Amino acid sequence: MNRTLRRHGRTVWVLVMGLAVSGAARADALTAVQTLRLGGCGGVMPAVPPLHHSAALDEAAARWAAGTPLGAAAGRSGHASGAAGVRIAGPDPALLELLRRTQCHTVVDAAMGEIGSYRAAGKTWLVLTPARRPGAASAAPPAAQASVPRALELINAVRARGTRCGARTFAPVPPLRLSGTLAAVASGHAVDMARHGYFEHEDLAGHSPADRVRAIGYRETLVGENIAYGPASLEEAVRGWLDSPGHCENIMDPRFQEMGIGQATGTASRRGLYWVQVLAAPRA
Repeated sequence: MNRTLRRHGRTVWVLVMGLAVSGAARADALTAVQTLRLGGCGGVMPAVPPLHHSAALDEAAARWAAGTPLGAAAGRSGHASGAAGVRIAGPDPALLELLRRTQCHTVVDAAMGEIGSYRAAGKTWLVLTPARRPGAASAAPPAAQASVPRALELINAVRARGTRCGARTFAPVPPLRLSGTLAAVASGHAVDMARHGYFEHEDLAGHSPADRVRAIGYRETLVGENIAYGPASLEEAVRGWLDSPGHCENIMDPRFQEMGIGQATGTASRRGLYWVQVLAAPRA
């Protein structure tokens, strides 16, 4: 099934490789933190692995919000030391930008491995702690890490030789560059879809691909996005996009100069892989 969304004067295509349903949850501070960690706060700090979400730290954040000192609140949840806290006020759609501007060093601290949150009355409390066990804050699986340069290799091979996208034939076009910022945006959206069980270009806070790119500090003139749910490998995801005329046209568009790709595994009944490719033309 293909669906088409129009964003900023160009057609953005959705490739569905499995059953996708929309959820009712909203994008939140946890997703914003993971996006900032994967992108090094828009490239100003080293990228670090995503955090492990802890229900116990959700409770700690709620106790902190109720007036318990941060250290005591974290200690009651089994985290004896090293807790860091972030308090921030603002609507969900603004949290990523607020955290990027004011709390980068805290949320992108490589020493942190777990996170919990509590939100009430337009305010958010985040509690971050070092991982209590090896691997609690492990990076994306090795296959996902390796997929980033491999994706660029596959895409640029097609752009170098030219290809046919449905009824249109594309001559060779210049190669794309890999963007860590776009990879962070792609990973953040993949994680958000996987976590909340939806499959759309527009996230649950109403942000378009271009909105997400701008929120992390990337200055663009054009943004495109391909998404897929279901492919078990990077090669399968890229092949599916190339076999779909609209996705293929995005990949072959000579105006795009940079790309990033992200992957996340669904939860509960939606355990398939979510794939996101973000393409952009940066401002000169």
